Amino acid sequence: MSDESDRDPCDDCQEPVQDALARTIRLSVDRSQIDSQRLCPECFANWIDRYDSEMKPTADAGSTSSEIIVD
Repeated sequence: MSDESDRDPCDDCQEPVQDALARTIRLSVDRSQIDSQRLCPECFANWIDRYDSEMKPTADAGSTSSEIIVD
């Protein structure tokens, strides 16, 4: 039987999730932690899908030509 402390809620859906099933997402910028979320497997999968769709390059991004010139 599992201990109650092993069933903290998911930060997204608030459903209890066992530590063995939970996934933690940490956002860091310049080695400083900005955010941390503890997610159940379903919310983690949704987060991955959302991240993938938002971070995927669009067709428009490849059509613009930009050059960096260094003297």
